[in-house]
Amino acid sequence: MKKILFLLLPFFCCLLASAQGSKPLLTLDNYAIPVGESGAIIGKVISPDNQKVSLSKDASKLFEIDKQGNLKLKKNKQLDDQSPISYEITIKHGKDLKKFELVKDNFARNKVIAHRGAWKKHEVSNNSMSSLKYAIDLGCEGTEIDVWMSKDNVVVLSHDPTIGGKTVEETTAEDLSNISLKNGDFVPTLEETIKEIKKQNKTKLVIEIKGTRVGKPISDSVVSLVHRMKAQGWVDYIAFGMEYLVRVKELDPTAIVAYLGSDKTLEELNEANMDGIDFHQSIFTKDTELVNKAKVLGLTTNVWTVNNEETLKKMLDQGLERITTDEPELLFRILNE
Repeated sequence: MKKILFLLLPFFCCLLASAQGSKPLLTLDNYAIPVGESGAIIGKVISPDNQKVSLSKDASKLFEIDKQGNLKLKKNKQLDDQSPISYEITIKHGKDLKKFELVKDNFARNKVIAHRGAWKKHEVSNNSMSSLKYAIDLGCEGTEIDVWMSKDNVVVLSHDPTIGGKTVEETTAEDLSNISLKNGDFVPTLEETIKEIKKQNKTKLVIEIKGTRVGKPISDSVVSLVHRMKAQGWVDYIAFGMEYLVRVKELDPTAIVAYLGSDKTLEELNEANMDGIDFHQSIFTKDTELVNKAKVLGLTTNVWTVNNEETLKKMLDQGLERITTDEPELLFRILNE
């Protein structure tokens, strides 16, 4: 069965990319449902061609779209602690239908982003299913992963361009899935990772698009997969390659993206429609007012990858919104103190 899925996945990704082309997708500007708020506005429906939108299907009977295109809870409806974590709806725009999954907003806001999952304190590999689950168990605000394209156009997890002695882009997804990692894990696909992250609504998935050395449309494949799996409410994007984030925004203008590089000014990033900065710790150390400058422009702030107690405390003192670390347990201890 696993072999069949690996063979079919590239077909579906190519089919989606072909059907969508460069046209922006129908999106929401928010997918998280507030808890305990009757009639709360969830997000605005963004139609790329300005066609009329309407709610076609809602099995929960909780939602409506108003005349301004806002998706909202009905006046007398609200979520509580016993409510399910996610809800599927179908939105009609023109003659087309698209399914979305809304998620109850219990996401953590504790600044802790586990770098490649939580692995350093455990006998597991980074970018593995085990490291992902440990990050979720810890209650991290987010868990960062790195993705590449396999030879047969499947998005897989790996920090480096090679893993297990094989070059990711020159190896099929099936062969990569047979590479053994610690704790009985194997190299996972992005699809497997998204399935796991969607089982909960506390920790978000931060996808770092590592790029491609052979010109594959990796941003298209990643965004297509996220939309096909209706995971927009769980996912943010980061990259060193500006072109990958620009492409994500072309396909999904409401996607949350942050730039990892150091060759752009805040003004240039703001002009390029980036949502935030995700810079190395040395940049924030050099310019201690950078966080405030970013906030003035409406850019979110994240720092990578901070692993010692002294620097973690300095970054917290600067008011950074997120801190990426190989030591999430240490950062939690500092925060609790």
